[in-house]
Amino acid sequence: MASGSSWTPKQNKLFENALAIYDKDTPDRWHNLARAVGGKTVEEVKIHYENLVEDIKQIESGQVPLPPYKKAGGSKGYNYMDEEQRMRNLRLQ
Repeated sequence: MASGSSWTPKQNKLFENALAIYDKDTPDRWHNLARAVGGKTVEEVKIHYENLVEDIKQIESGQVPLPPYKKAGGSKGYNYMDEEQRMRNLRLQ
């Protein structure tokens, strides 16, 4: 997901969390997302979102294979279904 500027892991997490709060019907959505991330312009946030949507399309079409997820310690492993649902929710926003 490369845009004109680099995004830190923290900014990506803030972006993902903000997407869950500010859906497509939120007034001033892009301004709210940029403010939530911090250090990014509205245009950078829009481009980042468009790249995310494109990444999701490529993954879902099979153009990009999913990595083999391993259990993250203990008996509870990575729940692929939760990740798949999260990606669908992002696509719908």
